[in-house]
Amino acid sequence: MTRATGDIRNIALVGHAGAGKTLLAEALLFGAGSTRAKGNLVRGTTVCDHDPQARRLQHSIDATICWLETGGAYVNLIDTPGYPDFIGRTLPVLEAVETAAVIVSSVNGVEAMTQRMMDVARERGLCRIIVVNKIDARDANTEATLEEIRDQFGRECLPVNLPAGKGSKVIDCFFHNDGEATDFSSARAAHTEIIDQVVEVDDELMALYLEQGEELRPEQLHDPFEKALREGHLIPVCFVSAETGTGIPELLEILARLMPNPAEGNPPPFMKGEGDSAERVQVMPDPARHAIAHVFKIIMDPFVGKLGLFRVHQGTIKNGAQLFVGDARKPVKIAHLFRMQGKEHGDMPLAVPGDICAVAKLDELHFDAVLHDSHDEDNFDLTSIAYPPAMLGLAIEPERRGDEHKLAEALHKLAIEDPCVRVEHTSGLNETVLYGMGDLHLRVMIERMTERYGVAVKTRPPRIPYRETITRPAEGHHRHKKQTGGAGQFGEVYLRIEPLARGTGFEFVDDVVGGTIPNQFIPAVEKGIRHALIEGAVAGFPMDDIRVSVYDGKYHAVDSKEVAFASAGRKAFLDAVSKAGPTVLEPIVHVEITAPGTVMGDITADLATRRARIDGNEARARGRIVVSAYVPLAEVTDYQNRLKALTGGEGSFTLALSHYDPVPPRKQQELASAWKPAAGEE
Repeated sequence: MTRATGDIRNIALVGHAGAGKTLLAEALLFGAGSTRAKGNLVRGTTVCDHDPQARRLQHSIDATICWLETGGAYVNLIDTPGYPDFIGRTLPVLEAVETAAVIVSSVNGVEAMTQRMMDVARERGLCRIIVVNKIDARDANTEATLEEIRDQFGRECLPVNLPAGKGSKVIDCFFHNDGEATDFSSARAAHTEIIDQVVEVDDELMALYLEQGEELRPEQLHDPFEKALREGHLIPVCFVSAETGTGIPELLEILARLMPNPAEGNPPPFMKGEGDSAERVQVMPDPARHAIAHVFKIIMDPFVGKLGLFRVHQGTIKNGAQLFVGDARKPVKIAHLFRMQGKEHGDMPLAVPGDICAVAKLDELHFDAVLHDSHDEDNFDLTSIAYPPAMLGLAIEPERRGDEHKLAEALHKLAIEDPCVRVEHTSGLNETVLYGMGDLHLRVMIERMTERYGVAVKTRPPRIPYRETITRPAEGHHRHKKQTGGAGQFGEVYLRIEPLARGTGFEFVDDVVGGTIPNQFIPAVEKGIRHALIEGAVAGFPMDDIRVSVYDGKYHAVDSKEVAFASAGRKAFLDAVSKAGPTVLEPIVHVEITAPGTVMGDITADLATRRARIDGNEARARGRIVVSAYVPLAEVTDYQNRLKALTGGEGSFTLALSHYDPVPPRKQQELASAWKPAAGEE
């Protein structure tokens, strides 16, 4: 079945864990007739949480696509995880939609991921709608929730319907104006307020509304309503109960009639070129133009293999089409297009702008790739959302010897699926570290390695990624002279070093004049210095933010060799470092802790024992507070368990790398002492 772009709605369900996103997707699918029965989280029968791990946890751990048809519209819904640990599975789907539906629990109100998703959607230029769920729960407070939403996100958050009968039904405030009784406020007042907000973006309509006092029809309001959504001038709020189905028919009507189609949303931020020379290009949702699509998700399915999910932004893609992946010169064949309904795959004869579809068994596909059918679109990229760096890690190794290759393959597949999974191997320590966004994230990855890829692993805390640097300029010199009876080795190097600003890295400067070191040996000198940078000079950690200038030396016409100058460069560098005030740097992370206000004193006292610098605190609704602090990463490797103990499981935190700072002198002595015996043994 083919459809027009104007009939498509692409909507991501986002929000905090426990707000009811997955159950809302079930209620919408059932309400639209796409499923025969509404799935149950406890029984593990939902369309979206089909993964065995998600069923055990009873929480989404991955983004899942499903679809429904209602009111003449074809709606792609993407259910996303709400735990901050799985932010890497949530953020990419925002690149595939026009609308972010932010789900808020009427029991818990605005939470950490609510705020985060609203901010990301706004920065991305997405239209936003807020869905207040659980309106008939025993502890629900719909009026307070709406007021909190407007306090947090602005007075442009306006209800398009209101709960009535203590959450047993909802009253439309936009399409109709019958003045029925509601649990708070009034339908007439809400209707007037939202109409006033919409006509502000259309001068002609405002004049008609004010001067003639005419009641505007929904058809007249459609275009300015979409414009208000695009500009963030309006954020509709609606009320539902996914559990009982209250408000689901009304929400389906809102999605079909009021949410933007791909031609009505803000255009995606495509760029052509690289770096500073890249220019913004406009991609049109026109099926007759060159095809352009963007891969926003990769699934390593144990049965189907590699599955690439992409959103078509321009042109038409048919089965058998030849597409280029990125800047590749050779096209790949799209043998078979699928549409996703949870874990089920349905056939698609073709895809038009706005369609979200999948293709299997194409090794060339990768996350964030742009697919196109003409070289005119070479060097096209979609501006990516910024992903938080993965900072919590576990050193892993296979339980069985001989499984090293299987482990490497499993780690590679995990990293392909999740942009917030990072794998690092330190050859000097023979240590492989799996980095993730939190304890739950890492636990899910390790379970997946065992269950899906058949690799059992042992884990332990990794080494903290310390760095070394210098604090003042210095000079160094070394003469490498070795005579073994035959041809000897000779090389002499003079150099100076100086510290650079944090984050600059390493700079090598060749200031040799007069040929005192022949040009062919300069790369060997740099190689020796880089080797010393990797090994470290104080405690065995890589060195950063140093400029090295080689300015003099000597050579021998017969005995000088690359190995001699590499050794001389390395030892001259170490000689200079010993005079340059070397210091060890530790990673400092910015931590935001959300917890009940009653435990604020306990949290700040505990942070003080972790060498934290409190950055501030902010009061939130419902008696919660957010504490911000800068803390050494080494002090928060076990913080998740500690926060759980302090808050009775009601606290959460996020962290992101901020900068590197020198470690205290005593800590540097400990690190140096622990390294020197190992260095001596070498």
